[in-house]
Amino acid sequence: MRIIVYGVGAIGGTVAAALTLSGQEVIGIARGAQLKAIQADGLFLRTPEKTARAQFPCVSDPSEIDFRPNDAILLTMKTQDTLAALDHLRAAGVTGQPIFCVQNGVTNERLALRYFPEVHGVTVMMPAAISAPGEVSAFSVPRHGIFDIGRYPGGSNDYDIKLAKALEAANVAAFVSQDVMQSKYGKLLLNLSNILQAALGLDADFKHLEALLRTEAEAAYKAAGIPWLDVGAADARRAQLMKQQPIAGIDRLGSSTTQSLARGGGSIETDYLNGEIVLLGRLHGVSVPANTYFTELGARMAREGLKPGAISVAQTETELSALGALPGR
Repeated sequence: MRIIVYGVGAIGGTVAAALTLSGQEVIGIARGAQLKAIQADGLFLRTPEKTARAQFPCVSDPSEIDFRPNDAILLTMKTQDTLAALDHLRAAGVTGQPIFCVQNGVTNERLALRYFPEVHGVTVMMPAAISAPGEVSAFSVPRHGIFDIGRYPGGSNDYDIKLAKALEAANVAAFVSQDVMQSKYGKLLLNLSNILQAALGLDADFKHLEALLRTEAEAAYKAAGIPWLDVGAADARRAQLMKQQPIAGIDRLGSSTTQSLARGGGSIETDYLNGEIVLLGRLHGVSVPANTYFTELGARMAREGLKPGAISVAQTETELSALGALPGR
């Protein structure tokens, strides 16, 4: 099985480098400075324990790949870029190859299933960042991360088993799940705070806002009849397999949303994280004003090119109180 990593960013880069270093055949699809750096000198992977350079072919578009029937295609871009990626895959001749949504949120699998019959979800727990063009940093030990893998909308098959085996050999803990979306909905609860970290700053005191977003989300899940699995601090696998540690000389920027704002790319994932809760609230008659506020704030920050930490906690508290979203303040 050859693995195509579509989107060689922080997560895709760590996965592509780790798979390559384990002996797996990999092709990357990237863009911009990252693509040029990988084509020139490979991808440098930093971890708390060691560094290594991975050499693998990398292209700018799926049309440059002669796809094989048994290729596994990993989507690792942000959700706002998924539809364009699916269009490019279809134009390149992809048909029945397995598509793995190695992405946050719960929207990508449904989008992919409109295009392709063999779609799989992957819950991503992997603290990683692009530390420079051609360089990625993965901050956890003893494993680079933890992935739950399963077929969408449910069950699993041999594709999941093969990918899990390849990831295990690449130092990524991989677990085949019969209901991966429960895990992905649990991860979504954690990702609701991405915009808090991005807007307010890594060191801001926003635990009360985090709790507010989660309370709204759980109410929306219950109204929609959506079960979820806790993959946060209560997940024993984290303590055993994914302990975050610093890397000498590398500052971790924070969540993927924070990294997107820092790069000034013009878009962030909030519409598909907090925005998913807004959608569920509107569909099922649940009031979710805090998630609505932060979804709109994320869009404004991306549109106006605001950098991480540009918004104060006091400002958000005042504006949430005016909306009636922050009781007692």
